[in-house]
Amino acid sequence: MVEQGQASLAGQRLGAPVTLGISTLDPRHKAAAMPPGRLMPVRVLLLDDSEETFDISHRSSGRVLFERVCSHLNLIEGDYFGLEFQNDNSRTVWLDLLKPIRKQIIRPKHTVLRFVVKFFPPDHSLLLEELTRYFFALQVRQDLASGRLTCSDSSAALLVAHIIQSEIGDFEETQCRQHLLNTNYIPDQMALMDKIMEFHHKHVGQTPAESDYRLLEVAGKLEMYGIRLHPAKDREGTRLSLTVAHSGIFVFQGHTRINYFDWSKVRKLSFKRRRFLVKLRADPSQNVNQDTLEFSMASRDCCKMFWKICVEYHAFFRLFEEPRPKTKPVLFSRGSSFRFSGRTQKQVIDYVKENEFKKLPFDRKHSRVQFNSSLSSLPCALHQQVPNQAGKQSWEGSFLVSSEDSAVLRACGNSSPSTQHNGCSDQTYPVQEGSRSPAAKHQPVDRAEVTCALVTLVNGHAEDCRGVTPSPLISPVLNDSTAIRTDDEEDNRRKICPDDNAYFIAKELLSTERTYLKDLELITMWFQRVLEKEECVPDSLKTLLSSTYEPLHTHHTHFLQELEERLSLWEDRSTVQDKGDIQRIGDLLLKTIKDLKSLSSELQMNSECVYELERACAASWRLEYVCREFELQKVCYIPLNMFLLSPLHRSLHYRLILERLCKHYVPTHIDYNDCKAALADLCELEAELHSSLVVMENYQKLQELQKDLIGVQNLAVAGRQLVRLGCLSKLSGKGLQQRMFFLFNDVLLYSTRGITSTNQFTVHRQLPLRGMTIRESEDEWGVPHSFTLMVQQQSLVVAACSVSEMEKWMEDLKIAVDMAEESNGLTSVLLMSNKDASKCSVVSEVESEDDLGGSQTSLPRHGNNSASSLHRGNTTAHVCWHRSTSVSMLDFNIAMENRLSGNLLRKFKNSNGWQKLWVVFTNFTLFFYKTHQDEYPLASLPLLGYTVTDAGESENIHKDHVFKLHFKSHVYYFRTESEYFFERWMTVIRSATVSARRTRYLNRTELD
Repeated sequence: MVEQGQASLAGQRLGAPVTLGISTLDPRHKAAAMPPGRLMPVRVLLLDDSEETFDISHRSSGRVLFERVCSHLNLIEGDYFGLEFQNDNSRTVWLDLLKPIRKQIIRPKHTVLRFVVKFFPPDHSLLLEELTRYFFALQVRQDLASGRLTCSDSSAALLVAHIIQSEIGDFEETQCRQHLLNTNYIPDQMALMDKIMEFHHKHVGQTPAESDYRLLEVAGKLEMYGIRLHPAKDREGTRLSLTVAHSGIFVFQGHTRINYFDWSKVRKLSFKRRRFLVKLRADPSQNVNQDTLEFSMASRDCCKMFWKICVEYHAFFRLFEEPRPKTKPVLFSRGSSFRFSGRTQKQVIDYVKENEFKKLPFDRKHSRVQFNSSLSSLPCALHQQVPNQAGKQSWEGSFLVSSEDSAVLRACGNSSPSTQHNGCSDQTYPVQEGSRSPAAKHQPVDRAEVTCALVTLVNGHAEDCRGVTPSPLISPVLNDSTAIRTDDEEDNRRKICPDDNAYFIAKELLSTERTYLKDLELITMWFQRVLEKEECVPDSLKTLLSSTYEPLHTHHTHFLQELEERLSLWEDRSTVQDKGDIQRIGDLLLKTIKDLKSLSSELQMNSECVYELERACAASWRLEYVCREFELQKVCYIPLNMFLLSPLHRSLHYRLILERLCKHYVPTHIDYNDCKAALADLCELEAELHSSLVVMENYQKLQELQKDLIGVQNLAVAGRQLVRLGCLSKLSGKGLQQRMFFLFNDVLLYSTRGITSTNQFTVHRQLPLRGMTIRESEDEWGVPHSFTLMVQQQSLVVAACSVSEMEKWMEDLKIAVDMAEESNGLTSVLLMSNKDASKCSVVSEVESEDDLGGSQTSLPRHGNNSASSLHRGNTTAHVCWHRSTSVSMLDFNIAMENRLSGNLLRKFKNSNGWQKLWVVFTNFTLFFYKTHQDEYPLASLPLLGYTVTDAGESENIHKDHVFKLHFKSHVYYFRTESEYFFERWMTVIRSATVSARRTRYLNRTELD
């Protein structure tokens, strides 16, 4: 905000990331050393009302003391906090971290400094550590008690209810009433006691960490949250108050905000004696020409103190890195040399997400609830669910944790529960005890499972706090000591396996068939069981689903049994049968393909089932709610429509397997003719289904995006095609801002992820593609990988994260523009009116009793809002948002062909043992099970943004067939049983980690 003497590049002024000197996040950056000298005691009052004394040198700067306090508290995100004290004029001022303490505090021995929150972020989910959120909750508790945080009675009662839930646990009327009589949280608490107890009764089961999160969620929506008022007067002498926040400077009259100056509109902040000056940028649209606003404060010291905190707030929330110190003039000094010292918010977030920290316990001073709190939170939240501390149930048994899991558990905790961060963070989804396989229920309870006790991990939602979405970026935390094989045992097991590639192809067919049959069971058993209980479901829909999928389920059940018998005989070396009769699968495939041709009418009805279900949901809000609720269950690990289309995708997998068999066999092989005949029959069947499959894949993605987006209507219409979706940075007066872009064949939408319980994307604008021109503009703006979109005399400058991403966007944009020019035009108005959009949005101010209670009810409300609160938080759009990448419709098509299942051995970077897991790859994600018999996955790992490589000798892994998955500081090793499966897993994972360009994909298909 303060004008600098040196000139800056255009890209720097507009917010392009640049490197300013040595980053404070450099691993070589050391903490401030204590200078020599006599020690003096300094007392610090912490947020839990405890007082600590620190002995420091009398020559020490404020940073030495501040870092000692953070180290004492084991606080990683200490940059949000500060030390304040009362000076000789009885004014509360912040301790300057760059100046010596003895120059700021006249009598340190008789001064008590207070450790408090200094910077209040716009979204509490950006606080990645549970301990940090705990301290923020204590700050809210203090502000409520002092009357600084003013709000309505309903909001105050809800805040207190969350506080006492954290302190005394679940509601018990006598205990709750007695506690409120003994402890005063807000002024005039007695009048609100009944309402507080009513809210407290609704929070049964919340852990202290969850209560902290809910408390900050409610407090963050209040107008006075984080507000520190500084008295002032305007030019007419009217008494006002000034305050600074993350987004700019606010003007209050009493406790009512009357004006606001966004940082993007402020050109310069300065002060002259008692006058505080705000110089605004010229605004031609409002005929404002560099206006200067003047406020008078009580004294020069008050004016300078407020100017300093404004400079610090601007630097912390708006800059990429800590600003460089100004060079001191040789002769004369003009103006203040004060600057912000410390990490910016972006640096703090990156630092926590990219590093793994040891888990350390901490105590909640005011809490009577027995929980083993730690410095890591459960994942959201990058987005997300509420952090859990040890589970809500009482757990028995010993905890078995391998050496590598402690680091991963730490990494999984660095996430917030409700929005994801702008960046990439791999989090671990927690596991419910009930989710373990029946065979494992009597085994010692795993620490990873206990830590993540009550969270539904695959669909992105917690069971007990439905509607709160965790981050979709999750990594497997499965530590079952009984599942770890010794290397000798694994090597001996491999020696008895046949070495013919036909065997491994047959084994791939068996593994994927098991997964496919589980997917059919989700429709025929799980989903139909739910529909049978609902009166709102039309009988025609039930009949259609039953008549379509049950014959397919019966057919594939028999086929799987035959496959298992054949593979069992193939592996059995003691059999006396002719090997030529049993070491083949072409005959089984030929038989099943012929049976499938007789079921072609059922296969063609798959698309009708999807359409009929969508029409029924549109006609019944209750059915829509039921379907969305079912999608949040653990068994429904991918969108429901993808399960409905799985029979069509399965024919693609059969074709690829048959093509590999025909390529492997010589024409004289006994199995060759059967495989060729089966392939010919399958190609005939696929030709009948191909057009329907292409249309349905596009329709399914449009329906998924319709649920992801707020503010659009009629997205899934005939003729509209998805081309690409992904994350780009939009260049504006505020700098580079992360936005989510959705490219169709007629329009381009861009949005941002709202701070809501569902983390849906709010669409800001739509750009028609007709007449659009695209050009590179890196040299024009000084922003790397940027390009400009021009349409209807308007321009939009966006930047990609890499050159390859920019090229893919520009290529697809040009193709989409050509498609728009050739088409006869689709519905161009997708954005809802503000009134309609507000109805669909789940963002609401928590200031009324109805709003406060609305999120607690388990019954849906009437109207369209009932189902919108149930939303998957791990869709492809959310993963792209967190990983700053993009995918095209071609990538989706390739991913559908490259589904794979099977056993893998997994190890972490610093571990010794290998853990056997059943792994399913689909929808750009690895889903992890203990065995193939489990009903639902224990964890998942989205692969967008990851790189996969062969783990060579440099990795110090002396095993064959090992590949490495790597993303930032997250590294996983996976080991396959043969060279064939090593190549197959590498191929399918590369299809998710390397986005296909249209030209490259077309060239590949032409060669095939």
